Amino acid sequence: MVSLKFPVIILNFKNYTQSVGEKGVKLAKIAEEVAKELSVEIVVCPQTVDIRLIHQSVSIPIFAQHTDPNDSGSHTGNNLMEAMVQSGASGTLVNHSEHQLKLSDIEKIVAKAKRLDFFTCVCANNLQASRAISALGPPTCAMEPPELIGSGISVTTKPDLVRQTIQAIKETNASVTPLVGAGVSTAKDVSEALQLGAKGVLLASGFVKSKEPKSVLLKMASAMLEK
Repeated sequence: MVSLKFPVIILNFKNYTQSVGEKGVKLAKIAEEVAKELSVEIVVCPQTVDIRLIHQSVSIPIFAQHTDPNDSGSHTGNNLMEAMVQSGASGTLVNHSEHQLKLSDIEKIVAKAKRLDFFTCVCANNLQASRAISALGPPTCAMEPPELIGSGISVTTKPDLVRQTIQAIKETNASVTPLVGAGVSTAKDVSEALQLGAKGVLLASGFVKSKEPKSVLLKMASAMLEK
């Protein structure tokens, strides 16, 4: 399993046109440049069809945006975990608010990922879900209030929720690393997330849709060094 260094920034490329194909490669190379310049951990989550292309272009960790729980067989349209591995992904997001799953499927994905040494960052939309997901023992659990995703209003504007969620994760399973996301778009947001106890952040549009993505990412990554 890929060994991430915390704190970490996980960049979700989503399905934005700004991250398709060679545009995605360019963004991934920017992420790699910043990671190397500042010696920080940055993960990119490209669109599924671009995983292999980006894997051939950068050396930083690549996660799939989604992986299904099924094994090999007649599952048209599903993302087979073994295929993600073969394409060059070393991990996957699971249960993002834009692609929610049943807890039973999350459990299957986490268990299978452990067998394949495949990293899982399981998303949760509230404190209760964070507690339930942490009980499954994924490497990381990322709490993202869905109403703040893409809003530009950071999760850190709800400091009590962040603190309580991180505490719930620790109490449920101390081996699970707590992350947060939703609306994270500035260095201040990153700094505040770490001060509240998170070990990293997930972000998307603040980087992918920026006219100066390297400048934005440099500022946010630099904030991790201040911790």
